[in-house]
Amino acid sequence: MDITASMVKELRERTGAGMMECKKALTAAGGDMEAAIEQMRISGLAKADKKSDNTAAEGVVDIAVSSDGKHYSMVEINSQTDFASKSADFTGFVSAISSTLLNDQPADIDALNAATTEGGQSVDDTRKALIAKIGENIQVRRFVTGAVDGAVGTYSHGGRIGVVCEVAGGDEELARDIAMHVAASNPVCISEADVPADILAKERAVFMGEAAESGKPEEIVAKMVEGKIRKYLAEATLVGQSFVKDPDTTVGKLLESKNAKVTAFYRYEVGEGIEKKEENFAEEVMAQVRGD
Repeated sequence: MDITASMVKELRERTGAGMMECKKALTAAGGDMEAAIEQMRISGLAKADKKSDNTAAEGVVDIAVSSDGKHYSMVEINSQTDFASKSADFTGFVSAISSTLLNDQPADIDALNAATTEGGQSVDDTRKALIAKIGENIQVRRFVTGAVDGAVGTYSHGGRIGVVCEVAGGDEELARDIAMHVAASNPVCISEADVPADILAKERAVFMGEAAESGKPEEIVAKMVEGKIRKYLAEATLVGQSFVKDPDTTVGKLLESKNAKVTAFYRYEVGEGIEKKEENFAEEVMAQVRGD
């Protein structure tokens, strides 16, 4: 059976695949459109599985807020290269995931993967189709969603760092200022009471070791350690930090002056905590040429 240009065009519109890939699939299926689509789907899933072990540490952090300002979502979606993360296909996928998060408010990654996008496919099937199309591993790494009674502030630094901040008793301008501060200063938590015990114990052990080397009496060493702990808590906690827009005051004092309180904040940075392997770009190009 002859494969016509209109058949190739229809398959491209239905699958989003390239022209040559569509023509090959139709030829292999003897012109059967549905069989070609099914084979391309199977092939795409196989490609996605093959790419799943590739390190994906680039990508974007995307934030969405509902029109009434009461619901929000933030998601980190990773690709292998910065180039891929700037493509229209990738940004379209990110937009679809943000919409799904905002509308469905899924409980976890498994629930998100099973959710249906506006395009009618599950999130995970949409992701695998994108992997097959662009030839890179794509991962929806993490997300947060929430609903607020007060104000929600967001800040994005070029899509590389994203912050969402919930503020009770304040307005959107204050919430955004706090979100911007969190992006720049990266506090561990809101206040001293929120510092995880294991982190505090680790810092105390480090300070003890440093102070012990001074050779000073035990009671002096203890005071030195407590002084360093106080300094660490001021630097690590949101309310203890100097406010980036006015270093003469702390975030805590700023909030007091506005009769406001930060109830939660979330900060994502693209690729943080992902171990990146050394890349051999010559091998990477050859792998793409070979279709690996």
